Amino acid sequence: MKYTFGFILIIHGLIHINGFINAFYSADLNHQILGISNPIGLLWLIVFILFVVSASQFISNKKWFYFAFLAIFVSQILIIITWKEAKFGTITNLIILLVSLSAFTNHRFQKMVEIESTEILSNVIYTTSKFISEKDLDHLPDIIKKWLLNAKVIGDKEILTVRLKQKGEMRTKPKSKWMPFGATQYFNIKNPSFVWTTNVAAMPFLNMTGRDKLKDGNGEMLIKLAGLIPVVNESKNDKINFGAMIRYLAEICWFPSAALNNYMTWKSIDETSAKATFTYNDHSVLGVFSFSTKGDFISFEADRYYGGTKDATLESWLVEAISYKEFNGLKIPNKCKVTWKLPKGNFNWLNLEVTDIEFNPSKLY
Repeated sequence: MKYTFGFILIIHGLIHINGFINAFYSADLNHQILGISNPIGLLWLIVFILFVVSASQFISNKKWFYFAFLAIFVSQILIIITWKEAKFGTITNLIILLVSLSAFTNHRFQKMVEIESTEILSNVIYTTSKFISEKDLDHLPDIIKKWLLNAKVIGDKEILTVRLKQKGEMRTKPKSKWMPFGATQYFNIKNPSFVWTTNVAAMPFLNMTGRDKLKDGNGEMLIKLAGLIPVVNESKNDKINFGAMIRYLAEICWFPSAALNNYMTWKSIDETSAKATFTYNDHSVLGVFSFSTKGDFISFEADRYYGGTKDATLESWLVEAISYKEFNGLKIPNKCKVTWKLPKGNFNWLNLEVTDIEFNPSKLY
């Protein structure tokens, strides 16, 4: 797809060479009547150069769309001047314009995410982080102690920030097709917050970009089709805030020492499960963590709003560990299955794998 579009840019540019040739190398007076004078001919040549530069920048993964916008603008003026002969070039210009707009808005989206993610990692003083001892676990229920011991947090530095990468598949309805995705996520553990961004292959030649965010107890969700069409854009919404906090609570399974922070309280349920309450800025959410007898994380379950609209209902939301892996000496679930337990039946909507995770990073990927 990448090289196909680059080829389209080059071919469309080459077609503009005809205007230059007709202006400088044709003796046909009709070209003067059609507006193909020498100055106009130079413009055709300039458009050719702009499209070729756009193709080169596009293939090199650089900011090509600025050149494309200028090329399309001048090209369309020239097409209007020679409408009878060149009108079909408008179709190609429209195609290139849509792709350019999508690339431009995706670029702005990524810059926004970069700024937000940098803020998540900032203002953390790593010299204040301490090494975790067994004494730090004394106030916890036995099963949570066993989980942290099994995860090998003892003797490690307290985790203050996290960056990770994921891959997997998701779907929007119980019978809809699975869509592959890749994602990057940043966490601040001391000031509980995260930014998660994803690129989803929604259909052939068409992707969705998404960003989930939690900061200062406020959640935001933004999903765009092709970077242009907003599918979801929710913020300043109590149900979205609630869902983002629930998500953060579930995802501490990837950085277990977060269980020791003051915003977390634990209450034993039985020998293999405990209820966790996450409180921040006077708002609280809770969920149940379940473990094996060895202390491996098995699942997290909580009530969460199914959607963020006014009529969204609280439904059971389940995260299950499928397998485990050690990252930097810490044992965590690397593959998880996420399911909505709805009245009409279970809806497994997300399967993910953590492919990379780093603790206490000071910069973005």
